[in-house]
Amino acid sequence: MLRESGPSCDELLSRCEALASNLWWSWTPEVTGIFRDLDPVRWRELNHNPIKLLQEFSPRRLDRRASEMVLYSRINHAYRRLKEYISSKQVWSSTHAGVLGAKPVAYFSAEFGIHESLPIYSGGLGVLSGDHIKSASNLGVPLVATGLFYSQGYFRQQLDNAGYQSEQYIDTQVDGLPIEPALDPDGRTITVTIETRGGDLLAKVWRMQVGRVQLFLLDCNVEGNHPDDRRLTSRLYGGDVRTRIRQELVLGIGGVKAFQALGITPGVYHLNEGHSAFGPLEVIASRMEEDGLSSFDDALRDVAMQTVFTTHTPVPAGHDRFDCSLVEEHLGPVRDRLGLTYEQFMSLGKVDPHNHQESFCMTITGLKLSRTANAVSQLHGHVSRRMWAQLWPWRVEEEIPIGHITNGVHTPSWLAGQMKQLYDRHFENGWLNRVGESSVWQGIYRVDPQELWEIHNVLKNLMIHFVRHRYFDQCQRWDDTSEPETETGVLDPARLTIGFGRRFATYKRANLIFSDLDRIDRIVNHPACPVQFIFAGKAHPKDEPGKDFIRTIAALRHDSRFAGKVIFIEDYDVNVCRHMVQGVDVWLNNPRRPLEASGTSGQKVVLNGGLNLSILDGWWAEAYNGTNGFAIGKGTSHQQDEITDRSRCGIAVPGDRTTGGTRVFPTRRWVPRSLGGAHDEFHRDAGMAFQQ
Repeated sequence: MLRESGPSCDELLSRCEALASNLWWSWTPEVTGIFRDLDPVRWRELNHNPIKLLQEFSPRRLDRRASEMVLYSRINHAYRRLKEYISSKQVWSSTHAGVLGAKPVAYFSAEFGIHESLPIYSGGLGVLSGDHIKSASNLGVPLVATGLFYSQGYFRQQLDNAGYQSEQYIDTQVDGLPIEPALDPDGRTITVTIETRGGDLLAKVWRMQVGRVQLFLLDCNVEGNHPDDRRLTSRLYGGDVRTRIRQELVLGIGGVKAFQALGITPGVYHLNEGHSAFGPLEVIASRMEEDGLSSFDDALRDVAMQTVFTTHTPVPAGHDRFDCSLVEEHLGPVRDRLGLTYEQFMSLGKVDPHNHQESFCMTITGLKLSRTANAVSQLHGHVSRRMWAQLWPWRVEEEIPIGHITNGVHTPSWLAGQMKQLYDRHFENGWLNRVGESSVWQGIYRVDPQELWEIHNVLKNLMIHFVRHRYFDQCQRWDDTSEPETETGVLDPARLTIGFGRRFATYKRANLIFSDLDRIDRIVNHPACPVQFIFAGKAHPKDEPGKDFIRTIAALRHDSRFAGKVIFIEDYDVNVCRHMVQGVDVWLNNPRRPLEASGTSGQKVVLNGGLNLSILDGWWAEAYNGTNGFAIGKGTSHQQDEITDRSRCGIAVPGDRTTGGTRVFPTRRWVPRSLGGAHDEFHRDAGMAFQQ
């Protein structure tokens, strides 16, 4: 038998390790395909983690497997592509952001959702941050990012037989991640020190490579810290208010100190939400010390010109507030360096500096320390200007200095490989680098509807297979004899499949459509147009109402009308989301308007040929044009929540176009057909949706 010639065993392993150590692989299907082919079973069991996978291969075993699967040329090609990608100068930023080359953007975020094997994210904010730095990498934007290294990450979710959520925290092994200690210009491991009134906090700095972008994560589990502080960064959004302010102190102050130790001088500081709003205070203090500025106001003016602040939520609970005494305990040393009195310093986090009862708000601090601020959709911009208008009482609402930049998604991370191949055949060359140009999407009209339908059904079947497998594992753990004996006992590929996946915060109203079970019974079990639902999502460990929402939906499996047709799969993460957005027919989103600041999951569905059914909130309020999906309501809301909630989620039973007071405005009636049939109306709707 002929053997494919390749590099030596050691060189082969070295190249595979180089590919695994840069998270560029996470959005490059050719590379993930290599790791999957090395051992498909272990690849799945290890949560698609190439570092852990390669640890199970000796050089000789890897060489033998590469020979069996004819992988040498694929590995060599991927390795060359990675090197070319990192060194290429032909990138968007070369002509549009060259000034940042010497002084890059410093991007601060409390979480980063890059891949399921790196559990340092909880939801939309983290996924946005991950997409943001991956997009910066592809564009070649000089950007460095910082966050916290959560050794236990966010919790793993399990449901009991009654549908109640429990949380498990699992220690993450550093040697199983593409991470290494960050080194200063002299090659020494970096540990930063953050002063507080109660003593110093220490944080080690880790480095991670995300394409062309370096991500630096701070970790308080180091010698020299109090035992409680060594656990400070172990969990994302865990602990009490004291834990929260100390985490944000490490993120903001520690992040700036980390860049200083690395020899990085940012030209822009981008604060992604208020968690990192302490950071500019350290920059101001350093500027005063290094440049001899005696006036805080002068230093603030200079630093604010370099600072961008993004606010993400109109929900009050999403804006961190701390008692002023707690702020003084932790920021007192910085206040001393700034030369501010107690009252002057606390005014940085207050609407009314003279109100001694007002707590210190991180969002207010972020707004006051920046000269550029943005919301994350057009509607959210209006809401944010109204929400924070008291900070600028001399301005009319339209002149409040908070703009908006509507969130998007990193297309390569969410687009199914089969859909990318379709677009590659019918779209212009280089389309993936120009997805924001409407002309690119005119290529959808060259796609044969039959071909699009076939690909959609392939993706739908892959999703259903994945959901069945996950759900069957849940049933086996429950040992419930009422559950189906085989995986094929749930979900039908021929049914219209509606997906819902997001955080189970109460304002997102995940259980809204089940407020009238008889009506949903008529929809789910309609003789001509049956429907099925797939739900996934986590509630915060302290959010009991959110957990009740999960229990309400998960418990429907005990109702014979919905068993096998309304499925809740546990432990929602990037992997579950990827399968759902690539395979559902329709994506449901029914938040209480206008509390969904952006909500970009529907964009991922549209990219993959699905349709969006949503309240006119967030990005959908801008994208919906009457022909590209479905809108719930007319874009209005009521002052009383119970009246707003009474407007049912609009999934109309055929012949019944009203939906409990809210109209659904579909572009065309869509009826699910058998797997072998095409449906031109679905394709036309999908084609129009792709242009948004």
